[in-house]
Amino acid sequence: MNTRMIVLVPLAVLFAACTSIPEQNVALDQARSAVDAAQHNPQVASLAPQELAEAVDSLSVAERAATDRAATATVNHLAYMSLQRARIATDTASSKASQAVVAGAAAERDKLLLEARTNQAEAAEYAADNAEKQLALSEQNNELKATELANADAAAMRNDARVSDLEMQLKDLNAKQTDRGMVVTLGDVLFDTGKSQILASGSSNIAKLADFFKRNPERTALIEGYTDDVGAAAANFALSQQRANAVMTALIGLGVPAAGLTTLAHGEDMPTADNATAAGRQMNRRVEIVIAPAAMTSSR
Repeated sequence: MNTRMIVLVPLAVLFAACTSIPEQNVALDQARSAVDAAQHNPQVASLAPQELAEAVDSLSVAERAATDRAATATVNHLAYMSLQRARIATDTASSKASQAVVAGAAAERDKLLLEARTNQAEAAEYAADNAEKQLALSEQNNELKATELANADAAAMRNDARVSDLEMQLKDLNAKQTDRGMVVTLGDVLFDTGKSQILASGSSNIAKLADFFKRNPERTALIEGYTDDVGAAAANFALSQQRANAVMTALIGLGVPAAGLTTLAHGEDMPTADNATAAGRQMNRRVEIVIAPAAMTSSR
């Protein structure tokens, strides 16, 4: 009796132990593997934490059901739900990662587009500013040209007025226009016969000439002396030089700058009339003041 009881007790204990070990469940193993893989995936942990937590919770429910020896169909269903949630967590993380890549690419594209548009705007602004500057410069040039034309017109008008004024000033002196310039002829009434001293009767014309040169200081003149052919040629040449010098001295004495005056003697050469008559000889006894043209004056 005792021996049989000793044998039966170990068998009962062994049977109880065997019945307490959960049965192997393939679906549950797959769920554990999927959840474990998801837990060790940094991308899933960071991008799908909610979905991962649901998968872990679902696996815990399935494992409790297996431990409580729930029906195999129930355990399999709970394991399947846990597996699907693990896959959902993994897929969600992958989708969010792809979306992040796309969003990053879109952001980079937007950045490049913004930079391009900014560059275009800056280029357009630079072009507009440059065009405005060119327009302002063109307007300034036009204004400058208009001013230059106005100045040129004014200068021409002043020159015309000056020429007219010169003509009026020389009119009283019976000046004549020649290729050499304006020529004022002073007859022999300036001097006594054979003399080079200027007579008082001729001082009026000398004064007019002096006034002209003082009003037109840029003008220069050549004072030329002439005689008739009465007497020796050498004496006539010397007399013509003395008379030219006398006129220049008189002008200088009246304030005309000496630098603009020169003299030249011709003696009895280059007569303007026939020396065979008294009237002709009187015309040949003369002093001519050749007033150089403005162009010649400026080149001196």
